[in-house]
Amino acid sequence: MTSSSLKTVASQHNAYFHPPRCPSLGPVIVKPAEPVACSATVTVTEKPQPRQFFIHGITKDGRTFRPSDWAERLAGAMSSFRPGGVQGAPGPALGYSPYCVPRMIGELKCVLVNEALRDIEPMAWDFVMHFARDNELQVEEAPAKPAAPGA
Repeated sequence: MTSSSLKTVASQHNAYFHPPRCPSLGPVIVKPAEPVACSATVTVTEKPQPRQFFIHGITKDGRTFRPSDWAERLAGAMSSFRPGGVQGAPGPALGYSPYCVPRMIGELKCVLVNEALRDIEPMAWDFVMHFARDNELQVEEAPAKPAAPGA
């Protein structure tokens, strides 16, 4: 590199890292440019609602799954997986997680599992779905909730 190119690089470096100074006032403050209006349209897409699945208390060959409290046990095991997690107090863990809730459909025990559980804790999601698979329980997607009026 020649001495003139070194001087050019040095002056660019100093201009970038050291603001110019006014002898009587000190450093010169350079204001950023005003924002420029843009006519581009930005489309915000909402994340799709997580799906929900029913794990039915009946096996693929039609037998009722035992023990009779299996749904409460499974949902109880998942009770700590909730929005915000367990906050250290015993109170939040006393109820079921909104992502894994026991339900009755007629006389049949089921567990309603929300796919959002997968985002919170993938291993918990795998545990629930593998429980259903390993015990040959019937699993079906829950019907989507209709959109709220005016939404």
